[in-house]
Amino acid sequence: MSMGGGSSSACKISMLWNWYTIDACFLASSWHIKTHGMFAASCIGVALLVVCLEFLRRLGKEYDTYLLRQFHRRAASLQYQPKVSFAAPKFDDQRMPGGCGPDASCAPPLPEQRFITFRATPAQQIARGIIHAATFGVGYIIMLLAMYFNGYIIISIILGAFLGKVVCDWMVVRLPLVRGEQAYDESQDEAPVSSEPTVCCG
Repeated sequence: MSMGGGSSSACKISMLWNWYTIDACFLASSWHIKTHGMFAASCIGVALLVVCLEFLRRLGKEYDTYLLRQFHRRAASLQYQPKVSFAAPKFDDQRMPGGCGPDASCAPPLPEQRFITFRATPAQQIARGIIHAATFGVGYIIMLLAMYFNGYIIISIILGAFLGKVVCDWMVVRLPLVRGEQAYDESQDEAPVSSEPTVCCG
């Protein structure tokens, strides 16, 4: 079907697979393709929008990892150690006074495991919400563009996803080196094997 645009020519919009270029419209009548150059720029822009989506996803992961490192540093600075200690009782002939054996219900209870709980500050939680909202908004716009069933736009989305994964989500893993029976901390070497990834460029 076609819908009227803001110019003399009508927008070409189809709910079926199509390869429209000239007079194709996306999202609004103001995004009306009138030349091949405009359509090529639109395809490049859509691909970059998908790269932006991958960047925002990586940014959210990196920010959460940053907060987690802060929590670990704070926990280490507290030097938290449970004050509850338990020494195994000595049994004579596997019996305790009063008829309690080592497996009896009257044996001393084991110490409870304790935890330290950290919560993100209001500012940190707001920052997390902003990143999530931006990621959701960009993803929704990309979904709407894909619903135009334009083959060139869908190919641009796929290429953008490929570029975004390669550029913004380069996989880097730190594993301890094993020498003999003990794990070796590679941070003691002069030149570490790998470094932590940056937000976008690996």
